[in-house]
Amino acid sequence: MHYQIPLFDLNYDDREQRAIEEVLLSKWISMGPRTEQFEKAFAEYLGIEHAVALSSCTAALHLALAVLNIGPGDEVIVPSLTFVATVNAVRYVGARPVFADIISDSDLSMDPEDVGRKLSPRTRAVIPMHYGGFSCPMGELLNLSQKHHFHVVEDASHAPGALFENRYLGTLGDMGCFSFFSNKNLSCGEGGMLVTHDAEIVRKVRLLRSHGMTTLSYDRSRGHAGSYDVVALGYNYRMDDLRAALGLVQLEKLEEDLTRREQVRRWYLEDLAGCSDVVIPYQNHHYKSSNYIFPILLAEGVKLSRDSVREELARRGIQTSVHYPPVHRFSIYQEYSCNLPRTKSVSSREISLPMYGALKRDDVHTICKALKDILKD
Repeated sequence: MHYQIPLFDLNYDDREQRAIEEVLLSKWISMGPRTEQFEKAFAEYLGIEHAVALSSCTAALHLALAVLNIGPGDEVIVPSLTFVATVNAVRYVGARPVFADIISDSDLSMDPEDVGRKLSPRTRAVIPMHYGGFSCPMGELLNLSQKHHFHVVEDASHAPGALFENRYLGTLGDMGCFSFFSNKNLSCGEGGMLVTHDAEIVRKVRLLRSHGMTTLSYDRSRGHAGSYDVVALGYNYRMDDLRAALGLVQLEKLEEDLTRREQVRRWYLEDLAGCSDVVIPYQNHHYKSSNYIFPILLAEGVKLSRDSVREELARRGIQTSVHYPPVHRFSIYQEYSCNLPRTKSVSSREISLPMYGALKRDDVHTICKALKDILKD
């Protein structure tokens, strides 16, 4: 289906094209110097010591838990209102996911009070996911981690450039994991980044991302090493220089994009003010957001179903999405199923409206007018 207003749009121009052409002309397209430059630039942007480029945020989450030696018999507390990769990473290392509820309709973050209730002697880590690019209550979660001695691995896949107080999301816990999937604020098509202040964690992650090999192909190609050993059971989780080149350009554009997205959010808030059929989460959020998505909730008591509203918006040329079907209700997670009343309620009412920096004022007005007209009928 062709949409008049799509859910997202790439923030690409000829700079990305030139970056790819330069890599092709260099005759080295797998992991090499561009990847190293991207890691350095991303770490400098966040003000953190170390960044490791990976094939995806899923890979970053997996390696984060692996290098913490989390495994069978351990528990990791996770949100259910997230993409399934957040939870899959726990299963990859053989640990048990324990689901925590969200705070409320107005804050879709994982609830620290419910995290506290779910803690057990087997809890080794908590993975807060910064939903939509809005920070979880990290002060409360970090206080819990200090008191009960568990690790905090931030799923910052939605949140490059977003803040908690005056610190970038992804830099507050033991590690932060970012996504560069095609619809993210910083897009390479595929790709991810793990960041940390811990040099030993970085050493282990760099080893595991490339088969547990002691030297890299690029180093051997330049004559810096003639052989290698394999010292750990590693993975093929490398980023390539093509995607890293895209990431470098996208990183240069990030702050401007975040400013434009914040303006788009303000337009939505203006146009939906006073619409009692819609709840807009995070209206009282105090910190800079990446505004990866613009989520709304149909108010309790609205007679139309979420799906029927989405179908009517689509008929009018407006693409929407759902973030997310709750993970604990997927078939593969039935054995871990639990009662999460707020997650259940929100997940049946949430609609993600179009959000990207190139949206115009008239586009937002068209979307909001269509939504209000549908809800009036």
